[in-house]
Amino acid sequence: MEIKKLKNAPHPVRQIIMRIVICVVILMIGVGIMAKLSSLKKPPVEAIIIEKPLRAQGLKATLENVPVFITGYGEVSALNTVVISPEVSGRVVHVHLRLETGEVIAKGESLYEIDDRNYRAASMEARAVVAQVKTTVQRLEKQHAYDRDRQLTIERNRELAKAEYERVKKLYQTNKVVSQSGVDKAEQAYNSAADAADQMARMVALYPIQIKEAQSSLAAARARLTLTEVNLKRCKVAAPFKGRVKNVALENGQYVTPGQNVLTLADDAVLEIRVPVDSRDARQWLIFKPDRDGARTAWFPELEPAACMISWTEDSENHTWEGHIHRVVQFNQQTRTLTIAVRIDAAAAGRHGRTALPLVEGMFCSVRIPGKTLVAVIRLPRSAVTFDNTVYIANQEHRLKTVPVTVARADGQTVYISEGLSPGDTVITTRLIDPLENALLEVTFK
Repeated sequence: MEIKKLKNAPHPVRQIIMRIVICVVILMIGVGIMAKLSSLKKPPVEAIIIEKPLRAQGLKATLENVPVFITGYGEVSALNTVVISPEVSGRVVHVHLRLETGEVIAKGESLYEIDDRNYRAASMEARAVVAQVKTTVQRLEKQHAYDRDRQLTIERNRELAKAEYERVKKLYQTNKVVSQSGVDKAEQAYNSAADAADQMARMVALYPIQIKEAQSSLAAARARLTLTEVNLKRCKVAAPFKGRVKNVALENGQYVTPGQNVLTLADDAVLEIRVPVDSRDARQWLIFKPDRDGARTAWFPELEPAACMISWTEDSENHTWEGHIHRVVQFNQQTRTLTIAVRIDAAAAGRHGRTALPLVEGMFCSVRIPGKTLVAVIRLPRSAVTFDNTVYIANQEHRLKTVPVTVARADGQTVYISEGLSPGDTVITTRLIDPLENALLEVTFK
């Protein structure tokens, strides 16, 4: 009946119904095929998840005592450098044949000579004045002795004249034997003798003063003679020590004046390097001597003598020398550094091979200064310690663990740990970037 109705339905409706029936049949066929294929498919094998370990290098932590070395840098300089200047003026008449920069001149050799004719004449004149004043002193001394003898005679004459005057005066007063004129003549003779005695006494009393004045003049004349002789010797200038000519500004025939800098000599027998050291390193690691006898001074005590390794920065492997720590030079408040002087003598600063160079003034060197000893610390490479002072270790289950540590000292690419690790801990030395805590580790040891 329905088919009949469908056949009797209009043509468009009949087409739509047929299409729907065909689609339903196709879907049912597809569902059946899918069910058949699904029944043929085998279930997948269940995957086993295995944790992949993180590979890293490590080392076993061990305690050790480590001597500390403070490394600093400084320029080598000669300990004694002398600027030589003329002490007298004049024209240079002779110059050392090897008076050139870089030449080494032996001690006592004449460096240069100044025309000494004026100074020689002044010396001869001063010597003549000394002889003249010396003769004056001798004359006064002899005259003093002669006048003392004369003084005895004159005083005797005064006594005789006095006695004669008193005798004549008595005769006149008692017996009128002599006249008043005789008494006056006797008195006049006595007065003349007394006046002569007084004059001689004054002269004898003045002789010591005159002799002292003459002796003072003699001393002044001798001083002038000494000055002229010294100036004469200053015309020839010799090397005060075996030195290297550092600077020279002198030519033959040049007129020089006192105080003019004509050359500079450097004594290379002892060299010195002044090394700035951080004040914190100096406070912690430098070894100072105890105060002697309880003496207190507002300066650093003496440093314990110790050998220092000196290396030329241009070739630190083939150019090394051994110096000795000497003293504290200064404290710089601006840079917070302590300057240490290290000395080395010429014998130790020599060459160590045919191709090597000696240690000379002007070289820039690194200096390793020995200090105190770090006790019971663990040595690690710097790569094993993070910027916030933590290290990675492997626990007994080979899992990653982050541990905070205390860095006692960092020296180049080496770090010394004083707290936070125990002997036997496995420390990861590979630099890890944001690792997961408790990650599985596969550690290899160097």
